[in-house]
Amino acid sequence: MNQYEVSVSRVIDAPPATVYAVFADYHEGHTAVLPKQYFTEMIVNKGGTGAGTEITVKMDVFGNKVTYDLVVTEPEPGRVLQEEDEVAGVVTTFTVDPVNGGQQTKVTLHTRARTAPGVRGFIEKRIMPPISRKIYNAELDLLEKFVAKSKVAKA
Repeated sequence: MNQYEVSVSRVIDAPPATVYAVFADYHEGHTAVLPKQYFTEMIVNKGGTGAGTEITVKMDVFGNKVTYDLVVTEPEPGRVLQEEDEVAGVVTTFTVDPVNGGQQTKVTLHTRARTAPGVRGFIEKRIMPPISRKIYNAELDLLEKFVAKSKVAKA
């Protein structure tokens, strides 16, 4: 099968439950950590918190506009959140694991995506992983800022 996979991990200074809650909240938290230069729109079509949520995400990556219709599941509630567009062949998981006695979280964003056949697919396999890593690092930067701001607000 023609596909690529990409993962990015980072330790975030917040407990896993806090980080998971940000990703599971499609009305505010998750939207707040999406890099706006790539994610131009996210519409919640059904639900809005965790499993059963259905969203439409519009992206513009270097002039390439794409729309995904994603269904959210929780293969491991509280640890793994997954978004899937079966038609496009894209699955992204958000995994949170405790670090430092649960005071911090190792966050892993992972995507497996189907590519086009032939030469176009060959090119996609070469260019999409580095682009995806750039997007994920930007998202993790925003996540760090978001949870830090939340800590200050709670103090």
